[in-house]
Amino acid sequence: MPRSTVLLCMGTRPEIIKMAPVYHALRGGPLTPVVLHTGQHDSIAWPLYQFFGMEPDRVLDLTRERPSLGHLNAQLLDALDGVLDAENAEAVLVHGDTSSALSAAMAAFYAGAPVGHVEAGLRSGNPTDPFPEEMNRTVIARLATWHFAPTHRAVRNLVREGVRPESISLVGNTVVDAVHHGLGVIGSGSWVLSGLPADTAEWTRSGRLALVTMHRRENWGRPIEEVAAAIAEAVLATPDLRVLWPVHPNPAVGAAVQAGLDRAGLSASARARIRLVEPLDYPAMLWALRRSWLVLTDSGGIQEEAAALDRPVLVLRQTTERPELIEAGGGVLVGASGDAVRSWLRDLTTRPDAYAALRCETNPYGDGTAGEQIAATLADEVAHRATTGMPRIPAPSAPHVGPLPPAPVVLSVLAA
Repeated sequence: MPRSTVLLCMGTRPEIIKMAPVYHALRGGPLTPVVLHTGQHDSIAWPLYQFFGMEPDRVLDLTRERPSLGHLNAQLLDALDGVLDAENAEAVLVHGDTSSALSAAMAAFYAGAPVGHVEAGLRSGNPTDPFPEEMNRTVIARLATWHFAPTHRAVRNLVREGVRPESISLVGNTVVDAVHHGLGVIGSGSWVLSGLPADTAEWTRSGRLALVTMHRRENWGRPIEEVAAAIAEAVLATPDLRVLWPVHPNPAVGAAVQAGLDRAGLSASARARIRLVEPLDYPAMLWALRRSWLVLTDSGGIQEEAAALDRPVLVLRQTTERPELIEAGGGVLVGASGDAVRSWLRDLTTRPDAYAALRCETNPYGDGTAGEQIAATLADEVAHRATTGMPRIPAPSAPHVGPLPPAPVVLSVLAA
């Protein structure tokens, strides 16, 4: 009897991290996971596949002659067409809102293969912010049969758009599964951490560690400089505060960080408590998150990972389409304002009650079983088809026309 397969399509760093739990949950069950690497990210992808023990079965060879999205999507669609024809999978899984996800969902729809959308239902309410991700994930919802939503808000967004409620599964975010899996690999001693100075563990034990990342284009320049200056001032005022800042490789980011630190007039001893390092790979970032006392970031993924480890977060953005952490009390939207960061750091470093209040009672992104729930839903669907000859849920499960939904609530920046 031919095997029943599920094609897992991924090609970027976040997709690999968040699809790994689904891959491991499917292994050993009635469905065989087949991993397709689209090649959208290349050099940074392979260490992640190795870390998660997930070797791609198929790899697309993209020849990108220009950076346009149209060119990328055309190449992806053409290459994916042949893979889908060869695999004849029972289902195709895509994650999130990348070009890889959109192209794989479209190619699967053209091939008549049902699509499962992992991390479905995120919405900013603005079709061009983030671009092109907001439109990508909205279109994927029109093509998908199964919508695996990470939060209650994501479920509401999908229902508002006319997606059949029976096709939506509230499973949590697979990032929680990935964090716990990753920490297990690190804790087992089977993986050697890289990218951190040799004495980092001892250095972090001697004080409270603030982990900082800023990379979003809207924060380049003055906003990053202002935040860096505020952090430097907090280090001057707080002798036990340590700062680890993996700096984005764009020279404009590094220059802004350095300009902000220079403005603060740091003493040699204070400057030694701020470490600027190259971008960390996933295992090293997990290690740093686990060691951290506070996280300051404009990254959506790091917000989710910090929540999985119960680390409070200052979100360095004006708005966020991931408001669940803020609403759960584990983070504050402070913007890229030096004054706001300065004020929050002063309170958190001097007032234990303020720090204690910035914690989640429960993780808004789930309990770490999202991958298992997704695998169980797909297995149940295949069993239903084998018994009845009919799909449980029609494909696709959203209307192709309908009124535009009202914009979802997007939180705006709060003052300290």
